Amino acid sequence: MEWRYAVALTGGIATGKSTAAETFGALGYAIIDADTVAHRVLDEQAALIAEHFGSEMLSPDGRVDRKPLGAMVFADPEKLRELEGIVHPLIEQEIMHLAAAEETHRKPYLIDLPLFYERAVYPIEQVAVVYVPRALQMRRLMARGGLSEAEAHQRLDAQMDIEEKRLRATWVIDNTGDRAALEHACREVSRLIQARMV
Repeated sequence: MEWRYAVALTGGIATGKSTAAETFGALGYAIIDADTVAHRVLDEQAALIAEHFGSEMLSPDGRVDRKPLGAMVFADPEKLRELEGIVHPLIEQEIMHLAAAEETHRKPYLIDLPLFYERAVYPIEQVAVVYVPRALQMRRLMARGGLSEAEAHQRLDAQMDIEEKRLRATWVIDNTGDRAALEHACREVSRLIQARMV
């Protein structure tokens, strides 16, 4: 498949990627959200997750409880690889299916891919990285997730360093300011996307 109209939207955990995606959605872009796809796949594979990681990984309604599962896999690289082996092929298949449908519209769309660089699965040339320095990532992650400093470091260390992502980006969306500043940065990148791809 040609990824002619795709833009990968990525960043790091707690950089504000979801807010950027909302802003692009409000600007009229179709958004394929890898996390939404992943959550759906995870719940569809709940029985397999329980089999591999224990029934305590399921909530009372039978869905995967992502908080204890996340705590387990981010503390154990082998378990993280095991989980990825179960869900990533299914997630990738669904994202490719959704992207193929978007390509038929012949206009730019975004795929919100937290691990775009780490996984290197999708041959997308245009990449927008939502950026904040690691120290700010840490503060935001601890504040929003109730994580300890050690837990926050574990999560960040499981991803490519944000400075490396910034260097590889086609466009950088700076999110060190407030929401209005982020929305302005998204509009500027949208203008550049339209100039290049339409």
